[in-house]
Amino acid sequence: MCTVSSVTKSSVSVRVLEVVSVPAESPRVVVVQAIPKGDRGELAVEMLTEVGADVIVPWAAARSVAVWRGERATKSLARWRSVAREAAKQSRRSWFPVVAEPASTSDVVSLVRDAGLAVVLHEASASRVASLEVPTDGDIVVVVGPEGGISDEELAVFAAVGAEPVRLGSSVLRTSTAGVAATAVLLSRTPRWR
Repeated sequence: MCTVSSVTKSSVSVRVLEVVSVPAESPRVVVVQAIPKGDRGELAVEMLTEVGADVIVPWAAARSVAVWRGERATKSLARWRSVAREAAKQSRRSWFPVVAEPASTSDVVSLVRDAGLAVVLHEASASRVASLEVPTDGDIVVVVGPEGGISDEELAVFAAVGAEPVRLGSSVLRTSTAGVAATAVLLSRTPRWR
């Protein structure tokens, strides 16, 4: 906490009254977001940051319409990181989310394998995200597919290492909002939102 001592045209001087250290929250939420077309990725990053995602992983899924390569990858990743930083400031978060380097499916398999809880959002699943037991520590990994959906091969490889296919409800959400809804449902059942 600070108080403003003086203000000029080119500077603001403050006096520090108190420094507070805030530990990272637990459980940590990692959202693997398939790279969507247009500005939907930025929308997803903004909303995921606002609801409390700790790590956002851009994923080049088999059915992703958009492809990040070369200079486009560099610019898109920088934009996602900028959006996350601005959304974290607006949300008054103590910790900014990490926007990781783009991941391959094998990278996502490693994240899923090491998670305390891993879910893959899939509209054909009989299980609902709201019925899951949610850990109070460790990583919760949420895998969100692209506009074309997660392929059967991707679904099988994630399930083989422990991910549970789940659906949110009776409607199918866009890739840019599905991860946000799932993250909110899961966090509402942790100490972070109680």
